[in-house]
Amino acid sequence: MNLRRTGWIVACAVVLMAMPAQAAPDRAFSHWLESLWPQAQSKGVSRKTFTAAIHGVEPDLGLPDLDLPSRKGQPPRGQAEFVQPPADYIRENTIASLAERGKKLSAQHRATLTAIDQRFGVPPNIILAIWGRETAYGGHKLPHNAIRVLATQAYYGRRKDMFREELLYAFKILEEGHVSLANMRSSWGGAMGLTQFLPSEFYKHAVDFDGDGRRNIWTSVPDALASAAQQLVNKGWKRGQRWAYEVRVPANTDCTIGVPERKRPVGEWLQRGFAPTHGRRPSQSERDEAASLLQPEGAYGPAFLTLSNYFVIKEYNFSDLYVLFVGHLSDRIDDPRRFETPWSKNTQLRSAQVEAMQNTLARLGLYKDKVDGKAGMLTRAALGHYQKANRLKVDCWPTDEVLNHMQVRAGNKK
Repeated sequence: MNLRRTGWIVACAVVLMAMPAQAAPDRAFSHWLESLWPQAQSKGVSRKTFTAAIHGVEPDLGLPDLDLPSRKGQPPRGQAEFVQPPADYIRENTIASLAERGKKLSAQHRATLTAIDQRFGVPPNIILAIWGRETAYGGHKLPHNAIRVLATQAYYGRRKDMFREELLYAFKILEEGHVSLANMRSSWGGAMGLTQFLPSEFYKHAVDFDGDGRRNIWTSVPDALASAAQQLVNKGWKRGQRWAYEVRVPANTDCTIGVPERKRPVGEWLQRGFAPTHGRRPSQSERDEAASLLQPEGAYGPAFLTLSNYFVIKEYNFSDLYVLFVGHLSDRIDDPRRFETPWSKNTQLRSAQVEAMQNTLARLGLYKDKVDGKAGMLTRAALGHYQKANRLKVDCWPTDEVLNHMQVRAGNKK
């Protein structure tokens, strides 16, 4: 036998043995995907478009937020907005870098941004900040095939009905030629384009602002920015109003009042000693607007008076840290000043720990929102009430010490 040929055969065998085995096709998934044809057809999708979109699509089981048997007992992998402490999410070096780039883009797209402001009443810097946060001004290339993501989430995810509808709208977007199948890229949650729209949001808010007859949120900066502005307006944006004011809080402020339901006119907050930082002065119309107190780190870190536009941005991404990032970045594009009060060095409990805390607070009647492992406003306020009732330090911030106190009190820990 030819020794050289024998060595080549052995080498090939070694390589083949080292290669990972191909996963078997998920036939149940493929059958389910094909079963969507009548629903896609009802949205005006042709058989040609539908077949091309689902051809060869296999589920991506590496995505977060899937309801898989193999993940039972494991905490869900959450978005950064919900699992990072503020100092890690709103990093100064990231804000500074995006603000510098935002200044240049503000000059580059001044005519477009001015026209958007005139038409929609949304300040240019707010729109730039959303663009910067969502895709780093287009520098972040979306990593996923949108059809694969939406199909996986619709079949294996925790919000199946929602994602099935989004998938059907994605087929419709392809049918109408707004973007090619190859360029339909998304985040792990299925959001697309420069300013990150789900397919249904595209149909609710997308705008053809450059006048070419297409609503192109993928590569047209005017269309993407105007669409973001239209979405904010559709969700209630008020022209001429700030997103929020960072404030210095009076000594001994009760952190349990930091919930959206506890509102007072801005002018009344000011009379009670809440002073806007950096010398900012609310307009007379803003003084008459209702605002609530937000303390993202409980008694630590910066505090804010949040106006209605704050909650409009929160509708874009339901996270206080997201709004704070966007709002602060929008300020920093024109103003180099950081938050007057720095973020603390506090750490964030894991989602499973926050969930355990929420369950305890719910059993005690202190917490009536959903148990989701996210330490939001209502969780922090409920925690403050627990601290008051048990004569603990009242700081409205979830820590191992408070969780241990709850577990000992409940007899779950010795």
